[in-house]
Amino acid sequence: MKNIYKYLGVASLGCLALASCNNNDFLDTDHYDIIDIKGQFENDANANMGLIGVYDLMNANDGPDGDWGFKPNLFSGCHPTMDTQATGWDKNFNSQKWDANTTELNSGWSHAYAAISRANLYLAGLEDNKDNLSKNFYKHAKGEASAIRGFFYTYLAQTWGRVPMLATGEDYSTAPQKARAKDYAEMWDFIISDFKEASKDLDWKPMNGQYGRATKGMAKAYLADAYMWKAYRSCCDENGIYDESKTSSSTYRALIDSARIELDSIITSGTYKLNPSFSSNWDVDGGGWNSECIWAEILDEGGNYSGWSDRISSLMTKWYTACPENGGWGSLYLSWEWYASFEKGDKRRDASCVTGAVPEADLAQYNIEKSATNWGYHPYLQVELGVKNDDGTVKASTATRQFHFNNGEYAPAIWSTKFWRNASAEDLNGTGSWGWCMWSPTNIYWKRYANVLIDYAECLFILNGGDCQEAWNILDDIRKRAFGNEEVGISDQTSYVAWFNTLAEKYGKSQMTSYPIPFNTAPVAVTPAKEYYTAYAKKNIKGKAFNSPVWKVAVNEERRKEFNCEWCLRPDMQRSGFMADHIATNYPKDNTSGDAYKNYPWTYRDFDYNELKMDMPIPQDEIDKNPLCDQNPAYRGAASEKE
Repeated sequence: MKNIYKYLGVASLGCLALASCNNNDFLDTDHYDIIDIKGQFENDANANMGLIGVYDLMNANDGPDGDWGFKPNLFSGCHPTMDTQATGWDKNFNSQKWDANTTELNSGWSHAYAAISRANLYLAGLEDNKDNLSKNFYKHAKGEASAIRGFFYTYLAQTWGRVPMLATGEDYSTAPQKARAKDYAEMWDFIISDFKEASKDLDWKPMNGQYGRATKGMAKAYLADAYMWKAYRSCCDENGIYDESKTSSSTYRALIDSARIELDSIITSGTYKLNPSFSSNWDVDGGGWNSECIWAEILDEGGNYSGWSDRISSLMTKWYTACPENGGWGSLYLSWEWYASFEKGDKRRDASCVTGAVPEADLAQYNIEKSATNWGYHPYLQVELGVKNDDGTVKASTATRQFHFNNGEYAPAIWSTKFWRNASAEDLNGTGSWGWCMWSPTNIYWKRYANVLIDYAECLFILNGGDCQEAWNILDDIRKRAFGNEEVGISDQTSYVAWFNTLAEKYGKSQMTSYPIPFNTAPVAVTPAKEYYTAYAKKNIKGKAFNSPVWKVAVNEERRKEFNCEWCLRPDMQRSGFMADHIATNYPKDNTSGDAYKNYPWTYRDFDYNELKMDMPIPQDEIDKNPLCDQNPAYRGAASEKE
């Protein structure tokens, strides 16, 4: 399968002319790398190289933020939900204590605008020189560049609320001072226009068969997202305060219906379908650009298995996410509230994480089910979790035997296998050399077909007064896959474990003949979504009732299970109007701390949730450089000092 990211290394010619700079590093280059911008549009081949330069900032390797695709996206897209957690100053994102000087947020802002600047200059050059290009290439290039710009603006708008909107031909050198969009409608209309253009110009399959290029499906999925965000913001005042009563307005309903139409066109196109096994979406063999993938960042090892110089991406996902006693740095943990929310038999839980070997009696005390495959053990890498004795057994005193792992500070003893899966974070050959350790190929999804289905169900619920059998059926289909019923009939599992057997050979482990989390061989009964969530909305795992209607609980609790550690989670829950209820009900205030905390599963929360803080603070550097750009309400003056 072709992949456009294989070609990003040849994009330097385009990047030099397209990138805006704050320093003189761009001068430090050989003369043969300098090309007049018009030369990039002399023919289709040259213009395609420039287009690849626009794509380049989809990768973490280049641009202001070397951690793009992970840290800024995790910090704003997941941590505020408290379903993902952290230690160090990162834990501020679980208590709304981020500020205008938070490095990762500010890097994400700079990275997005660098990408937008490239797209703006490329679109301007494309239009000025379209007579040099074939009609087919011009149309696709315009659509792809518009989609990339819309994608980065979506990230900015979902993270910071109103932001400055640089138009075609503009970057921060030509427009160094620019006010934020005057209102939410103006901003989202700009983004909607980009995705409308892209969805008109692009095909369902990527240009030249290169997966990683924007497609009609990607543009329509984000267009629907933009309509839903504009609908949500139509219920907010100028400061971002949400008013649920405004969801009955004709404006709100019209926007939701526009989203429904786009989502329906994706579904009826037949282009996508759910991957039969939820578990394998993050495998090198079963994931990537499979039938479910609409838009993703693929960190691809290619044929290279080890060494610092053999990587496609330097993004250190396995070290950021692995258990510290197994070589990780502990940047990402999952909460016990999230873990305990799964029904018995829902395979999304074990497909997404491994847990420490917390004593079974302690788990039972809180009605938490022990995993048959992932308890104190990583089945993909075939390693036990925790510090080892000389004979290879795990020490009894290891912190992985506690609910909360103590690595200077407490964090839940649960680690994501959506990231720590395809390579070990440990030096398993005993040389102590990082150079031996494999870089980790990783599938970082931005949009999956599951996103489309759940968004479509939400639109149907809204437009049908909260009770729609078609919408419930969609959630039932999601849940059937979650419980493994779509795996039935896959008799040959060896094709799914080829990569893991490559690891097993290198790590001295046993060869696998079946998938690490066994596929179902017969269908299992799955409680209908309506029945299950009607009861769950009245009594969650902590015995608390939600304030939201049953359909909204169902849609968003399914999102929590489906999209943990995916950057859509907080934005989708926010635009659904569910975040406040989620925090209050799933994470009620709890001041258990100190030594008691390590053997207690639930999350410490002592702060009052502030919905306005879901619009992150505009970076202080931007405020200083761009006096036309003002700060978000929650961070102005005394308001920013209350936390």
